[in-house]
Order: sequence, then C-alpha cells, then structure tokens
Amino acid sequence: MRDRVPVLLRRLVALGVVALLAGCTQVEGAPGPQPQVQTPVAQTPKPIKLRVGGQRGSAGVVLAGGVPAPYNYGPTVLLEDGQYRAWWCSQLPGIGPPGDDILQAASGSPDGPFTAAGGAPAVPVFAGRPGGFDGMHTCDPSVLKVDGRYYLYYTGAAEDHAHGNAIGVASSPDGFAWRREAGGAPIVTASGEVSRENVYGAGQPSALYLDGWFYLMFTDTTASGAGRNGAGQFVIRARNAELTDHQQVLTENGFAPGGAQRSRSVADAFSADWMWVPALNAFAIAHQTAAGTTITFWDRDFTRHPYESVVVPGPWREGPGLVRRPDGSATVSTVDPCGTVPVDVFRATVAFPSPTDIRHFGIDATGVDGCATTGQAAAVLDGFAVPSPTRTVDVVRNGQRIRVERRSVAEQLVTEVLDTRVPALDGLPVVGTIRAATPAMRSPQGEIGVLDDKGRLWTVSAEAAAANGSPVTDVSRQEWDAHAPAGDLRR
Repeated sequence: MRDRVPVLLRRLVALGVVALLAGCTQVEGAPGPQPQVQTPVAQTPKPIKLRVGGQRGSAGVVLAGGVPAPYNYGPTVLLEDGQYRAWWCSQLPGIGPPGDDILQAASGSPDGPFTAAGGAPAVPVFAGRPGGFDGMHTCDPSVLKVDGRYYLYYTGAAEDHAHGNAIGVASSPDGFAWRREAGGAPIVTASGEVSRENVYGAGQPSALYLDGWFYLMFTDTTASGAGRNGAGQFVIRARNAELTDHQQVLTENGFAPGGAQRSRSVADAFSADWMWVPALNAFAIAHQTAAGTTITFWDRDFTRHPYESVVVPGPWREGPGLVRRPDGSATVSTVDPCGTVPVDVFRATVAFPSPTDIRHFGIDATGVDGCATTGQAAAVLDGFAVPSPTRTVDVVRNGQRIRVERRSVAEQLVTEVLDTRVPALDGLPVVGTIRAATPAMRSPQGEIGVLDDKGRLWTVSAEAAAANGSPVTDVSRQEWDAHAPAGDLRR
C-alpha cells in the first residue's frame, strides 16, 4: 500500500504536514505547533517530580507478521493472566481487501517471543469489510476488556486515500473473533470544525474504562482545538462502548454534552496512547518527542499536571502502545506495588520503507505514595493479598476484602501475597471468611465453589480448593444455585 500514496498526500508531506495514510498513521517529524485553544494549566500545587529508573528493553524486534510485511506498527498491549496480548497494524497478502489488517499474538514476557496459539506466527484477526466505511483499511487498534468482553477500537477507511478516516468499534468474547458494533457504522467521525490542509480526519483511537465510563482519546485533524498541522488529542466519554449513552466531550470548560466542539486537546501529538494510573490518581498519556516516548500526566478532571513528565528513551518511529491491564489501567509492580509504577511501551523503531520493527522499552517511576488512601490502595492492590490483623490473609477484590485462613490458598487466588500489611486497606469491608477445609462443590458445568462463613458460594480454581483442603462434591445445578453467589475468585 505504501507505493500507492496519492498525489494529495505527497503534497501534504512536501508542505511539512504530517503524513497519515488512511488507516496507516505515520508521523513525520516532531509534534507540531501547540493547539490553538489551550486551557491554562494550574501551577499550584507544583507538579511532583517522579524518580525514574529500571530502564529496560527488548534485544530486538518482538512483534511481526508471519510473512514479510511492509509495516508493523500501532500496537495495543494488555497484560492479562500473566500473558502479554498484543494487537497491531500490518498488511498480509490474501487476507481481506488489499489494505491494513490487524494481527494478534501473545507472550509470557514483554520481550517475546510473541506468537499465536501453539507457537505459530501472529494471526490476522480483523480486516476491512467491502462496502463499509472500513472497506479497505482497519488499523490503529486499541483493545479493552470490560465485564468479560473485549472491545476493539480502530481506524477505518473505505478507500486508499489520505482523508475521510473514521473510528469504529467491534467486540469479541476472546479477542480473536470480532463482531462489528453500531451496525458496522463509525462511532466517531471528523468534526469538520476547521478546514486544514491535513485532511486525515478522525482516527488513532485509544480507549480505557474508568468509573463506569468508556473514555476514548483520538486524533481529529479538523477539530477546532487541533494545531495548524492537525496535531492534537481529543477525549470523548460515554456509558457504553459505542459512545452513545450520555456522551460527553472534553472542552476547555471541562466535559460537556455530546455535540460540543472539540476545542480542547490534551496532547500536541499524533498517534498517542494512554492509561489510568491508580497509584498516581492520574491519567498518563504517551506520545513521541525527540527524546523518546514522553509520558504526560493529567489529573482526573484534566485541570492540571499533577506530576512532571517522564521519558521512556530509545529509538522510535511510530507508536506508542502502553502495556496496560485489561480495563486500560496501568500495570502494577509485584515487587513494590504501592511505591513503583512500571511504564512499558511498544513502538515501531524503523522508518523505511514504512514504520516497522516493533520493540519493547520500559522504565519505572518511583517515589510514589500509591496506597496513601483507601480508594487508591483498593485500586492498586486489586488482585493482591495482604496479612490481616487476625493472622489470616486478606484477598483484595473489587473494593472489598475476602479473608482466607491459609496463605497457600491466597497464593492460588491472587497475583502476589505481600508480606506486610497496608494500613489503608483497613478501610475496606471484610465481606466473608473462607475457613480451612470448608466444603467445596462442583457444578454440572465444572465450576468449583467454596462456602464462606455466611454460607455464600465463592467460585475458585481446583488448585485453590485443593490448597484449602476442601473436599469436592459433585452437585446438581439446583443445589449449586441454592447458595447465594458471592463472587469469582479465579485469577
């Protein structure tokens, strides 16, 4: 596709305007001028300076297609159940129409090797749909998992041109087989508020889920808040994945009802990614600058920068994709979860003939007081366990504590068992205690559950039931349903 660049796009490049190919989002040079409309950033209190260390990176390329492809870029990466799952933009012959495709692969390490199931090369999982707004190109994936379902936000284009891009969404039970939502129509289109030479449109989405809201950050070269070259990142949020329920747009006066002008940019950049960082109580936006990937922090209401920016150094060409948890929040350090925030990115490092050679880079931001409040501690330590005041172990899940008598059981239920108590967690309710050797039951569907001290049923793994010394009895569906469900403690 790179050798079919239209005349219009070449003129834009010659004029020094960023080159953005349909779904193919390639940045030329450093970010451009500041957006025309900017909300003054409060300088009181002064932004906190984080310490940075633990610089790391892969020895070589970690994401690539199974056959030679002209480009590999625009990654999104989720850390889920100990696996790094990546989706990115490439082009494979014989897959769908002759345009951008989205590939998927996974690895137990951010440094790879990334493969499909069984060790096979990466597999294409999403491509253009002839006749749709995304008839030729599907690129720039951003993947979330909410309530057990995956959502893929992507740039789509109907033809091989440099304008008219729009954003679509698809969903999946497993991250492989995707169904287009919104009837296959785009959910975000160019606002058309300002006419500029950069006619790329709307694309390069990055999504996260926070406090019951789906947040989407994206490029819109026609927005009133974009720079003269079209650079800028805009934010929409809504209660549903299609962004139709109570849609709100971030403006210079905060969030306003959907339909408001896109007058507020949160980053002077193309192709950015973001995550919510519970330990910092802040959004972190990753975008490319001359030094590498710069991470800019915003408070929850986008009124100020609570922390000074940090940089993930190293070579880059296009990207980046932050390593995130399934809901789009930051990953958590298993060594120092309350005091360290890992920042890992994947990005293309070679420019020619097109952005490709995706590598991993990372740093640690330290000097963090991430468990200072009960709310922060609950978010940071969700999926961890800590010693309780009663010589048992507290498992932290969904803003509450579940007490277990055996540490070996907790180790089967969580990412990590900490050796010291976290005082802020004392504010969380203890909703039940799982006694050692409490009876366990197996449903006709193979689910295993144990009863707590209130007679409620917690779903656990077979390994957890065995560690608890719980004898397992096969029961009917009626017997299983006779117990009030308490929650799912499987990792």
